[in-house]
Amino acid sequence: MNTENIRARYKKLIKVLNEHSYRYHVLNEPVVSDSEYDQMLVELRQIEGEFPEWITPDSPTQRTGAKPPEKFDKVQHPALILSLANAFDGDGLRAWLERISKLDERVLDADFVVEPKLDGLTVVLQYDDGVFVRGATRGNGEVGEDITQNLRTLQSLPLRIPVTRQGPQPPPRLVVRGEVFINLADFEKLNQLLLEAGEKTYVNPRNTAAGALRQLDPAITASRPLTMLCYSIVSGEGELPDTQWGTIAFLRDLGFPVPGEIARYADIESSVSACEAWIGKRKDLPFEIDGAVVKINDLILATDLGVVGKDPRGAIAFKFPAQEVTTQLLDIGVNVGRTGVLTPYAILEPVEIGGVLVSQATLHNFDFIADKDIRIGDRLLVKRAGDVIPYVIGPVMAARKKDVSPYQPPKLCPVCGEPIQHKEGEVAWYCINPTCPAQLLRIIEHFVSRATLDIVGLGIKIVEQLVNHGLIKDVADLYTLTSDNLLELEGFADKKVANLLSSIEASKDQPLARLIFALGIPNVGEVVSAELARKFQDLHALSKASVNEFEMIEGIGPNIAEAIVGWFGRLENQKILEKLKSAGMWPRSTIQAGETIGEQPLSGMSFVITGTLPGFSRKEAKDFISTNGGKVVSSVSKKTNFLVAGEKPGSKLDKAQGLGVNILDEAGLRELVSKG
Repeated sequence: MNTENIRARYKKLIKVLNEHSYRYHVLNEPVVSDSEYDQMLVELRQIEGEFPEWITPDSPTQRTGAKPPEKFDKVQHPALILSLANAFDGDGLRAWLERISKLDERVLDADFVVEPKLDGLTVVLQYDDGVFVRGATRGNGEVGEDITQNLRTLQSLPLRIPVTRQGPQPPPRLVVRGEVFINLADFEKLNQLLLEAGEKTYVNPRNTAAGALRQLDPAITASRPLTMLCYSIVSGEGELPDTQWGTIAFLRDLGFPVPGEIARYADIESSVSACEAWIGKRKDLPFEIDGAVVKINDLILATDLGVVGKDPRGAIAFKFPAQEVTTQLLDIGVNVGRTGVLTPYAILEPVEIGGVLVSQATLHNFDFIADKDIRIGDRLLVKRAGDVIPYVIGPVMAARKKDVSPYQPPKLCPVCGEPIQHKEGEVAWYCINPTCPAQLLRIIEHFVSRATLDIVGLGIKIVEQLVNHGLIKDVADLYTLTSDNLLELEGFADKKVANLLSSIEASKDQPLARLIFALGIPNVGEVVSAELARKFQDLHALSKASVNEFEMIEGIGPNIAEAIVGWFGRLENQKILEKLKSAGMWPRSTIQAGETIGEQPLSGMSFVITGTLPGFSRKEAKDFISTNGGKVVSSVSKKTNFLVAGEKPGSKLDKAQGLGVNILDEAGLRELVSKG
């Protein structure tokens, strides 16, 4: 054969072998024997040995053998990889529908898709011109880890789409979301082999799959019986399905493995019945699931509903009833949180619940212990709420021994030894010592974290050093640190000191919303902090506001309002604010005195950011929009006012243009703010 014929044969072998692999590993319908497949694979390897320059990423030989990386690189996802809110019964699903129907009445006429909630590791797969080019973990939803080489080892993952010759043409760019897991039968076989080899066995399929995907050596990943199912499109170019039902069919036609147990229902009641039926059917599945997922079939409607926190409004998880076991209560421990709240927890005789070894479980609060009459030495009934969090149901009274005494809450803080405060009518018990080491460490850890003031170089170990040496007694003391006192600490040299002090100084440029969040006011998270920063000019104005003024702000109820007023009313917190202001840590809102939030330049406008902006990081761009009254959302819809597009904007630009959304570059965004 001449070179041209050999090359044609090579390309045909790749296509045929990938199709046979798909039929075997995904459809479970092989049309050739194992020996026939192996003969073709040997021929392919012979050609690649003679012409290594021909090897393409979609060759079956490229599933294994990649050089192990030294570490996993970070990958920015093209869109947020969101989590799901939970419902635990039919009433929870009905309440979800009622909530979202108040935002958009079209929901009342919607149909739904019900899918199994796979208990594995979420992965994000990118295909360019039909070729698999990158795979990543979910990470924090915005940034994941690049595990491309490990994912290549999965026989169920298509290296090129479409897998079959009958499949539709793939979009120029497609990003798909899926779940990697291990089938129960394969997990049992793996453990049996390990047991016979005298090696340590694994506890459950999910953790085994997650650990296998995060191995630096792809050969180790390839030795584990991993498989995958895909269920949604994250982003893509060209014409894509506008329904979830159509998405599943589209992915299936391209050659992706999809759950076979998906069904479409005309209304919420039939969807509820389907979810409840899954409780009994879960044991018949070849893999583990921890619930079902109900999605609005109309993806345009689902997108228009938007996101609350990190959960899309257009879908919800129906979590199965938890598994329950009994075990011995050895002791009751107490944690002290950064707000001073004491939280008891059960120290248990280790017991396996749903494949996980549990030795501790939450007891919520001291009233819970009293109400349930839980005593040290009792045999407790324990479950994993939502198959995740260990939770004590109560004591098995018939097993109680006669010599166990009722539990008494501590009178002194277990960390600092100071008296504990408990107000009549309140559930929480507090250590009110503002210098309590347990509180102080956690308060400072929160204050400097990436989500708040992002002070680089202040890990928990260094914070412990600073506290133990008496250099900081509250968060404001960070701004009084000097080179001289830092150089006295073990492990500090000139460069490390200079970098830390520079990072502390740079934190003074953080916006007001971040400082509010950093203060650790009870019940005040990132979203509420942003609303407070929009409403008040600085911390002085915020500290003078009343409960009624706070309750006028959307999203703030009486409990949060009272918590804010209570925090600013404490003398020790007022002293911290004075020290922060003296140190120059006093950011101000972009609203001028006398203005209202409605007069902010971006007030009432929603923005989507895509691509790389030359003068902003993604976080800086969000902060810039937020502090000027705008709201940043993750996906483009008809309700989006502006798309801010940088370099390599991706499919969001096409969608925005198709919907007639205004397009801005970075200069246009800055001009929009400056001109009001």
